Amino acid sequence: MPDLHLPVLLGEVVAHLSFAAPGLIVDATIGLGGHAQALLESCPGSTLLGLDRDPQAIANTRRRLSDFEDRITLVCSPFAELSTVLAATHSPRPMAVLADFGCSSLQLDSPERGFSFSRDGPLDMRMGDDGPTAADLVNDASAERLMRILWDYGEENRARAIVATILRRREEKALTTTGELSRLVAQVLGRRPGQKIHPATRTFQALRIAVNNELGQIENFVEPAVRSLAPGGRLAMISFHSLEDRIVKHTLRRLEGRAPTAPGPPGPPEKTTPLIRLVNRRPIRPTENEERRNPRSRSARLRVAQKLETPE
Repeated sequence: MPDLHLPVLLGEVVAHLSFAAPGLIVDATIGLGGHAQALLESCPGSTLLGLDRDPQAIANTRRRLSDFEDRITLVCSPFAELSTVLAATHSPRPMAVLADFGCSSLQLDSPERGFSFSRDGPLDMRMGDDGPTAADLVNDASAERLMRILWDYGEENRARAIVATILRRREEKALTTTGELSRLVAQVLGRRPGQKIHPATRTFQALRIAVNNELGQIENFVEPAVRSLAPGGRLAMISFHSLEDRIVKHTLRRLEGRAPTAPGPPGPPEKTTPLIRLVNRRPIRPTENEERRNPRSRSARLRVAQKLETPE
């Protein structure tokens, strides 16, 4: 299998997760296995449980990690189902859990998956192989729902104009390909000379998040992942845009015992029991060298938390 994937923040992930005594490592979004391979090589006494909702990713990674066959277990599952998978596989409490919330290169670079506007393909965008596609949303969702998706998940200021054009277009003919949708959005927004970001970027991001319930998956993942850790174990999460990172940051702050500030006049601090300490107060970002080698890493943010040996 050609190595299509450059794992983001690879050295930083290995440095933060290979610190502990041998035990179980969980890669909850194993993708093409770049992080998993490096962790297995750095932690020769450890075993690894890998999850991914994409059956194609599981098959490719099984081949990539064939030299570690006796140390790995791979399960086709969304990362939010980690607790269920740990129980079903009779796994011990992990010493390290990793989640990389970005799309894999396999998905982005395969036109038939419908993630990218740079290559024409079916308007799909599913990370797995079930559920409604992006074409289903674009052609069947109400105007109100499409507006909310583009505004909330894409932070698209021209959402109203884009949705109005989609509604007119789908009355004549359904939108079925990534090229059709990207051209429609570009016609609505226009493109300034020298503009590097494609006008359809936010629309495609918003639809992908909605199709895969990406933010809901993260909301249902962080706290159960922390609670699944062995005492002293670490959770590392890589986010790629502010919506993801905001959920991670606020959940970790709450689990650290810093309750979110409620609106209104200040009152007595809420009593919470800390479960973790933050290993890095600010997110770790890629170096300039990594950004040059892998432009897709530019927006990555890594946050690491360590479960307390005993709750404080």
